Amino acid sequence: MKKKIASLFLVGALTVTALAGCGSKTEDSAAAGNDTTNEAAGDKTEDAGSGELTTLKLGVVGAVYEDLWAPAQEALKDEGIDLELVQFSDYNTPNNALNSGEIDLNAFQHQIFLKSDLDANGYEVETIGYTFIIPLNVYSNKVTSIDEIKDGDTVAIPNDVTNGGRALKVLAEAGLITLKADAGFNPTVNDIENYNVDITIQELQANTIPSVLDDVTAAVVNGNYALDFGLKVDEAIFKDTSVSEEEYWNIIVARSADLEDPDKVELYKKVVEAFQSDETQKVFDETYGGYFIAEGWDQDLLSK
Repeated sequence: MKKKIASLFLVGALTVTALAGCGSKTEDSAAAGNDTTNEAAGDKTEDAGSGELTTLKLGVVGAVYEDLWAPAQEALKDEGIDLELVQFSDYNTPNNALNSGEIDLNAFQHQIFLKSDLDANGYEVETIGYTFIIPLNVYSNKVTSIDEIKDGDTVAIPNDVTNGGRALKVLAEAGLITLKADAGFNPTVNDIENYNVDITIQELQANTIPSVLDDVTAAVVNGNYALDFGLKVDEAIFKDTSVSEEEYWNIIVARSADLEDPDKVELYKKVVEAFQSDETQKVFDETYGGYFIAEGWDQDLLSK
């Protein structure tokens, strides 16, 4: 069948927010009182009634992380650790801040974003644990099943490289398209071998897609934007099948040099374990309705 691509709003190679795989509700500036210029790693603070705590600074981007990390922060107090969240206003800063020692850890990105940042800037930081993945499900205001999509219908997908590639994989798993056997990890529309259903694919900025659901037949929607627009996981007409791919999992990152210090490794193990808990899972399920999916919690990266 003839390939049809309607490419709208092609305004850049990447949509940074979607690429980083982060929650939305991003703060416009670093949170008040979180001074990233202070010395990190091992600062001591007094906790009334509990004695001395070791302060660790964790860089994040977005208010959603205040909820996601709250159970871990509470649990770590019992371990003698004051985990301080340091809010950043963009996704280009936290790895630089970590590399330069302004913070001890960060947790705002997935592995693909980290690799790109390392290739571009040569930071000496690395993954120490996994947190979650946000799915890209298919939603529609016009059909109730992926099987109802027919010739001539329009499906919207994100126009950035990472999420666009994930979206095409979802459409392939849904049976709407077939990708070429030699398509790369992040396929593009040029890697579509066949349209099994003669759809038109519209490439849009990820944050605009939920608002055009009335104008298209269906759309692949980033989980953070679906959450913002009130779309529920159980309303999806097809579920993301790329959640098992580690490159899309969000991560906790530390300086490589710090991992040479056994004492810091033990501290960081406690942070990872505190996040990967039943209490955090409750936040995923009860507060955010399953938009955050725990992945990689069975992997102990700090013992390797």
